[in-house]
Amino acid sequence: MTETSINSLNIPAFQQDLLRWYDENKRDLPWREDQDPYKVWVSEIMLQQTKVDTVIPYFQRFIEKFPTVYELAEADQQEVLKAWEGLGYYSRARNLQNAVREVVSNYGGKVPDDPKELGSLKGVGPYTKGAILSIAYDQPEPAVDGNVMRVFSRVLRIEEDIARQKTKKLFEDHLREIIPHEDPSSFNQAIMDLGASICTPTSPACLFCPVQEHCQAFAAGVEEQLPVKKKAKKQKKIRYVVLLAKNSSGQYAIEKRPEEGLLGNLWQFPMIPIEEVGEDHTGNWFYDEYGIALRISGKKGELNHVFSHLIWDMEIFDAEVLTDDSDNGRLEFTDPDKLQSYPFPVSHQKIRTYITDDPGNNK
Repeated sequence: MTETSINSLNIPAFQQDLLRWYDENKRDLPWREDQDPYKVWVSEIMLQQTKVDTVIPYFQRFIEKFPTVYELAEADQQEVLKAWEGLGYYSRARNLQNAVREVVSNYGGKVPDDPKELGSLKGVGPYTKGAILSIAYDQPEPAVDGNVMRVFSRVLRIEEDIARQKTKKLFEDHLREIIPHEDPSSFNQAIMDLGASICTPTSPACLFCPVQEHCQAFAAGVEEQLPVKKKAKKQKKIRYVVLLAKNSSGQYAIEKRPEEGLLGNLWQFPMIPIEEVGEDHTGNWFYDEYGIALRISGKKGELNHVFSHLIWDMEIFDAEVLTDDSDNGRLEFTDPDKLQSYPFPVSHQKIRTYITDDPGNNK
């Protein structure tokens, strides 16, 4: 079926219809003001798993703070994470900075235009590599992500599971045949815009689609059945007790997450698996990992935070620090008015409001 589907496509007419539509309807986005490869790179990393409207203000603030690779390379990682705060998937920020440092040290500050060199950088996968090479450097490289696979699963009526690596490779091979050599930058961005505004995941606006006459799924009436994607695994739920632990000086305990793993190097309030504390959380308790004795008191609230693969089910309690013999560098005590200066993940930003919005902590 795939050979027939690509052979059935009038590629020059498809290119022409798509690019004409893009020229008249392209979105006004801040990273499209020029073809600066650094800005393209930052935008593509931010756009992974994140909506355009969410990314725009983050991108603008980030570029204002780190306008070139040199400023980002020299910045303290905590400063970078703070600029990323709320955007999620924080490994993206850490990988971006590490890769930018490599660009400065190994490539004289120029983002590589060689596919092999660019692809060797931390966090630059096939999609990001293709986006930078095509958009910034006008190279006819495919940039295949979920949106692109959705569009072409319908245009070419490809019914293989898009969650499989083999299927993604199939899309990349087809895109190499379809992408024009004259203006690959506009072509790839046109596909992105088409997927965002017309060829949407549900209820695609086929009657307004500029390439409707080329779409084999529309011709067969199966456009809403595509793409085919296997169901995700069920998310694991973990229950935690989160402590707003205050010492005698009125400072709150916060801890730095390990560098590796989920939300690496971000800060949080002490968060303990519920089985370690017990179902009855109130009363005296010794936090073995950090050597502090606590008295857990009133419950402040509850919060669920959903990741792609797990759910944090958190109960939030006030706590009084009775003794502090900690010498672990990950734990700090800080004044309530200084909490805003630390990079927290979204869940703990919400928990932070229990302190920052309390008039008693802002005297």
